[in-house]
Amino acid sequence: MDTKILSRADGAVGHLTFNNPQRHNAVSLEMWLDATAALESLVHEPEVRVIILTGAGGKSFVSGADISKFESERATADGVSTYNTAVERFSQTLLDCPQATIAMIRGYCIGGGLGIAVCCDLRIANEHSRFAIPAAKLGLGYGLENLRRLSTLIGPQFVAEMLFTARQFDAVEAAHMRLINRVIPDAEIEARTDELASTIAANAPLTIRAVKGILREITRNPLALDLAKCESLVQACFASEDYREGRRAFVEKRKPVFSGK
Repeated sequence: MDTKILSRADGAVGHLTFNNPQRHNAVSLEMWLDATAALESLVHEPEVRVIILTGAGGKSFVSGADISKFESERATADGVSTYNTAVERFSQTLLDCPQATIAMIRGYCIGGGLGIAVCCDLRIANEHSRFAIPAAKLGLGYGLENLRRLSTLIGPQFVAEMLFTARQFDAVEAAHMRLINRVIPDAEIEARTDELASTIAANAPLTIRAVKGILREITRNPLALDLAKCESLVQACFASEDYREGRRAFVEKRKPVFSGK
């Protein structure tokens, strides 16, 4: 049986791949559950500092839910609830991941695939990428948390356009609305994403964790910030061995070696 979720750790960089290319990496309930387990495993891998998420086959990141499974997985209220709970658990695990996360997007990034990408810290796409939320073509409800995450990233005017039209946006449009960080030629995207991941992995993990935590606090509830939590994340950096290592490396004119402690 083909494994629909692939994961591996290459030193400081973890990789999670949605491996259903025959269906443009459309995701079933089983795949959401397996993806959560694989992601949790990478999160708890002590050497991993960056996680890259991508889709197999080069033509799709994730094309959304596997519609062929709707009758068996989402035809009843209980089925819809079970499916949505699995999606939200994966999304929350990705959002709460202390490591930096990068979505490397080739081709279609549709529906649930866009939801995955939005939960990543950075989104790198090739010139053939296409982005859409076709909920209005399927009669699906699109929940508060999904809309909040997307709206925080691109603003309510672009969210309205995406959801109302249900059309596909190309990579240039996605970059214009700040949905993605940058567009890279397909021939270069793997090397450039690996280079980006290596650059991040060489930096101080506690600093990255603090930035992630504070950004999450800002986007989650900007009117009721947990100031003590934000300050504790900052102070943990200044109290760390890595802060001392960074100072020493600067004085000694060498590249720092951070331990995450």
